[in-house]
Amino acid sequence: MDVPRRELAKGLEVSALGLGCMGMAEFYGDRNDPESVATIHRAVELGVDFIDTADMYGDGVSEQIVGKALRGGGGLRDKVVLATKGGMIRTPTGVELDGSPAHLHKAIDASLARLGTDHVDLYYLHRIDPRVPVEESVGALSEIVRAGKARFIGLSEAGAETVRRAHAVHPVSVLQTEYSLASRGVEDKILPTCRELGIGFVAWGPLSRGLLGGQILTDEDLATDDLRRFLPRFEPDNLAVNGAIVARLGEIALEKGCSTAQLALAWLVAQGVVPIPGSQTRRDFEENTAALHVDLTDTDLARIESIAPPGAFAGERFPAGLMHLVEDE
Repeated sequence: MDVPRRELAKGLEVSALGLGCMGMAEFYGDRNDPESVATIHRAVELGVDFIDTADMYGDGVSEQIVGKALRGGGGLRDKVVLATKGGMIRTPTGVELDGSPAHLHKAIDASLARLGTDHVDLYYLHRIDPRVPVEESVGALSEIVRAGKARFIGLSEAGAETVRRAHAVHPVSVLQTEYSLASRGVEDKILPTCRELGIGFVAWGPLSRGLLGGQILTDEDLATDDLRRFLPRFEPDNLAVNGAIVARLGEIALEKGCSTAQLALAWLVAQGVVPIPGSQTRRDFEENTAALHVDLTDTDLARIESIAPPGAFAGERFPAGLMHLVEDE
């Protein structure tokens, strides 16, 4: 399969779709480490070279899985653009943010050990710590680059003004934020700011945690311990609204000869960003990658816009108690 590529930032070119490895560690059902490793290997075989993880996914487990996959022989590490994140810590009751330089320097060393490499290609500040000026956090990321432990730096879930402040300290190559047909808030200020500054954009949650796949019709379709049961977008009343939108998108997908999920991913690619769908199996990832060959015409895009304009989907992307972890503007 000929996978198209995209220049995220100067000197940083990746496949036009990446592989998100969060779900390989937790959140969406039982782990299957051998299948996760095989999925990473299959991604590279297909030409997808952008691998995304973070130290808090499974409290380090996701990085360990990625590290095991990249040590699988054949010089696999040199064939991928490897990204991880630091600055978010798991606690017995949830998560805490720590964007302090001292923590970030320790975090990158621990990540490199789990990944089994001497550097990552892209190191993100996972969230903006309100207790630490972003200039200090980015200063530490700059030191990490100078030490040869990362090639480029990025931010995750940062607002437009924060991006500007950070970029003034050290060039920010990439911003990663949730973006999908169901989550379009970045289009107002954040995405235009990235384009103005020449910062690449990586879309996590491109299928809105599976909602845009069209397979989740009621909360009974989710396991009792599934993270999504606790998210507003999947509450029964909201899910009824959202399911109706997804069904209409499915009609367009049927006409295009693709799945609803592939349509949603193709829409993101058409926006000029790099989506990183989470895939726990080779089959799922092969289906996601096929989205790169869905050709959306201007007419298709206009129809999609009429069905799913900004604000059409019901429910916030996080519970109210977690919205402080993201900057939406």
